[in-house]
Amino acid sequence: MPDMKNNPAEASNDDNDDHDEGDDNPQPVPKDKKHDSGVADLEKVTDYAEDKEILSTGNELEEAIVAIRKKQELKKAEKLARERELAKVPIKKEEVELLMTEMEIPKEKAERTLREYGGDVVQALTALVNAPF
Repeated sequence: MPDMKNNPAEASNDDNDDHDEGDDNPQPVPKDKKHDSGVADLEKVTDYAEDKEILSTGNELEEAIVAIRKKQELKKAEKLARERELAKVPIKKEEVELLMTEMEIPKEKAERTLREYGGDVVQALTALVNAPF
């Protein structure tokens, strides 16, 4: 077997082969550094601002959720109170049927409209006629 280290011609070929196979790690292309001077400073500023936003939005978000839930509960309580008030208003079965046949609406809508107008058929009919669809 020939010794590779002893033959200088083969050793030079091996060096050339290494350079050809070295394409996996290309040499970095030098950049123009005159435009990169403020990049590090800009990164510091944006990182600080992002951290500050994350910390502040956590507390504010939690407070906003609590406020929204309180408003929803208040609206739900008001709606329930309104429904109880409307349920107390006396209406006549004949008036409900009149609204249903004349306006071609379901019984629930006729009852609701009559209750909203205190059982007054004329006001309920007027409201239904003038109501947008």
